[in-house]
Amino acid sequence: MRTGTQYRLQAIVNAYREAEQKWPASKHAIAEWAIGEGLWEPPPREAIDRLADQLARAMAEEYHTDPEGRSVRSKHAARVRGDDRQMAWVWDDLRTASRPHMAAAFQQRRSQIVGDCTQLKTDVDSYNENRNPGVPIQLSLDFTRDVAEAEAVDSLRKTA
Repeated sequence: MRTGTQYRLQAIVNAYREAEQKWPASKHAIAEWAIGEGLWEPPPREAIDRLADQLARAMAEEYHTDPEGRSVRSKHAARVRGDDRQMAWVWDDLRTASRPHMAAAFQQRRSQIVGDCTQLKTDVDSYNENRNPGVPIQLSLDFTRDVAEAEAVDSLRKTA
């Protein structure tokens, strides 16, 4: 479901294209153009949201080495109901987090992956059926071999 902000941002992209700016374009080029045209100015709440997003990306990219020598993601988010009964994403550290927090975080990340795979399959199917007159693009959603191969490469790196 799109929000009012998403509609507003999509309108900026459409205005960029209607202004016959370079296309395809980077998100930075579109943003620079929109700010220069006075189409966007960050409301105070957006500054907080932007910093929160940057903090989340930084936490998601923090890794440590576990006792077995594996590179492990340190910070994990789980969506939980707070004291005010509102749902919120709460971050914790793998090294100190409770089992319920980590179980929720892992299950929610898995659900996100399933959602991404479902959308990818829909996109590929639509492209193949509507825009691809040639051989259909094949898509495998079985990642068993990919994970095994990545683990084998990691194992080789550790012994090298």
